[in-house]
Amino acid sequence: MFKAFARPVARCTRAEVMVARRNITFGTAESKTELTNPGPGKFKAGTVYGGTNTVTLIPGDGVGLEMATAVKTIFKAAGVPIEWEQFDLSKYDPSKDQGMLKQAMDSIKRNKVALKGILYTPVQTLGHSTLNGFLRRELDVFASISLIKNMPGNWPTRHKNVDFAIVRENTEGEYSGLEHSPVPGVVESLKVVTKEKTERIAKYAFDFALKNGRKKVTAIHKANIMKRGDGLFLSTCRDVSKLYESAGIKFDDMIVDNASMQLVSKPHQFDVIVCGNLYGNILSNVGAALVGGPGVVPGANLGHEYAIFEPGCRHVGRDIQGRNTANPTAMLLSSIHLLRHLGLDEHANQISQALTKVIKESKVLTPDVQGTHSTTDFTLAVM
Repeated sequence: MFKAFARPVARCTRAEVMVARRNITFGTAESKTELTNPGPGKFKAGTVYGGTNTVTLIPGDGVGLEMATAVKTIFKAAGVPIEWEQFDLSKYDPSKDQGMLKQAMDSIKRNKVALKGILYTPVQTLGHSTLNGFLRRELDVFASISLIKNMPGNWPTRHKNVDFAIVRENTEGEYSGLEHSPVPGVVESLKVVTKEKTERIAKYAFDFALKNGRKKVTAIHKANIMKRGDGLFLSTCRDVSKLYESAGIKFDDMIVDNASMQLVSKPHQFDVIVCGNLYGNILSNVGAALVGGPGVVPGANLGHEYAIFEPGCRHVGRDIQGRNTANPTAMLLSSIHLLRHLGLDEHANQISQALTKVIKESKVLTPDVQGTHSTTDFTLAVM
């Protein structure tokens, strides 16, 4: 539900919107969403030999290895021309962090593309030690996209026809990692908001809306309380919105606590959401609950040079690790998006059609979506 990338525009006409709509080719075979390229020009894969793309694979913690195995198994059966460079990074095993982290980073910088599971972030470890955040900031993959959409399965959901995207700034905000204790018993945590980074994520959100024929972008904030930080975010989004008025894309804003309620009660009012790091984290979890849980929400992190595809709702799933019951749909959808990104549309369509068929029939589903089958059963059904 993403796609190959196009250059951001300054002012967008209705004609450009219609051309963009005709060019949408990224995503599942039935419902396709285009991810615009944050950088100039067309994406170029990093490592390609004899028609085979080398892709960095970081399975992640919890059920990550099971999800990665499902993807690799299906890709092999479909004859996808991808060679994996796999790095089993784990925050549960700190001994793997140092040398392997550097190797993984070098691999991503060389290959330009990665498929990644979610790495565990400990609560009580001192220092800013999240590997997820480190990778995003080091590679400057500043745009995080989560697609919240009802799938054609027969599991119950509170609302039908939910379809919106969350575009989240990945590199600053509350997750800047700047904390210190000036005196014992007092901790100061700095939230960093810059005009430059807000402007680029706002432009990305509007470009995303333009390329996918979406009609509205909603900025989520708390500017009524954090008047300088969120105030800057909001005013910058408003300025950017003026560049897209001629394209017919509407803009509004909403305070984050109200947005949380509105997502649950009236999700259809949202089309594209743009927000900072913490708000996007919370809202993507709310959104996942609307459509079936974290196992069905794909995502990606994009920057000027690199693309990291991962589930859009960041859950490790340690409680079901090793039980062979996790749902690989989010990881599979993210990997389909990766194939589109590399221009492997034929293989992407083949896997997407098989996955959609299994979900539509709903005969082989995992327990998180009211099924009784295993991860292995689901993988074999897709094959």
